[in-house]
Amino acid sequence: MHMSSTREAYGAALTELAEKYEFFVFDADLSKATQTVHFAKKYPDRFTDMGIAECNMMGYAAGYAASGAVVFASTFAAFAAGRAYDQIRNSIAYPNLNVKIAATHGGVLIGADGGSHQCVEDLALMRAVPNMAILYPADTTETKRCVEEAIKYKGPVYLRFGRLDSPEIYTGAKVCRAGIGKGTLVRDGQDVTIVAVGDMVSRALEAAGRLQEDGICAEVMDMASVKPIDAEMLLESVKKTGCAVTAEDHNVLGGLGGAVSEVLSKQYPVPVEMVGVQDVFGCSGVPGELAVHYGLTSKNIIEAVQRTIKRKEGKS
Repeated sequence: MHMSSTREAYGAALTELAEKYEFFVFDADLSKATQTVHFAKKYPDRFTDMGIAECNMMGYAAGYAASGAVVFASTFAAFAAGRAYDQIRNSIAYPNLNVKIAATHGGVLIGADGGSHQCVEDLALMRAVPNMAILYPADTTETKRCVEEAIKYKGPVYLRFGRLDSPEIYTGAKVCRAGIGKGTLVRDGQDVTIVAVGDMVSRALEAAGRLQEDGICAEVMDMASVKPIDAEMLLESVKKTGCAVTAEDHNVLGGLGGAVSEVLSKQYPVPVEMVGVQDVFGCSGVPGELAVHYGLTSKNIIEAVQRTIKRKEGKS
């Protein structure tokens, strides 16, 4: 099984798509980690390393975009949504400029970097910013598609990428339909809807396979567009299954779970369980151990499915 990280796919997508589209790439002294180094080598006239100055980088990106350019501003999620939030809000989103914020190393599964670098609140912050769209791909195929969709979209986009190598989701006959406001149904089912993003999509599929052995047929959707969420696909699924589970490497407050619950509470209330970081900061460790510590494994998804089905059946 081919394994790769979405941050690596981001760097490859930039280099490939630069032959088709005109855009600039900025980085904040992390080009090897964010993988923009490959773009920098091939297109040095379209790349600028801003140094460890994320706020300035966002300001420069806004200036370029105000002049008509498309700009990718790349850094870790903790430094983008965290350190540069004011510039993103006021210089980019408020005037609705064409800046694409590429945030790598999102979530706790990045490993040993620790709580200062493990951003678990970026989706919540960016969801609350008017004009901001959010894309969070699950594999290399979806990453390239999301980067291209971001280029074509007129307005600011927050793209979240992981550090962890994860399996390919879109192989064989599976077609990725991700875009602004569009997710992809990756497994059909009728007993429960599992909505996942990023690294958690592969874990959701693993959980669905194990649930099948117990007679539970789970529908799995890859909700790459966290904002605007694909409400049509979500509602169509839960009207069939009657309950849902969300799975994300992010705080359960304000991220995918919140987005799903907001749609369902207004339009089709059903039991919802959330798998994610339980409103705590990260800590150092290897990704596998961190997944267990923070409840981000396929086993945790299975347990959440069992709880939400019991609630649907009125047994708890």
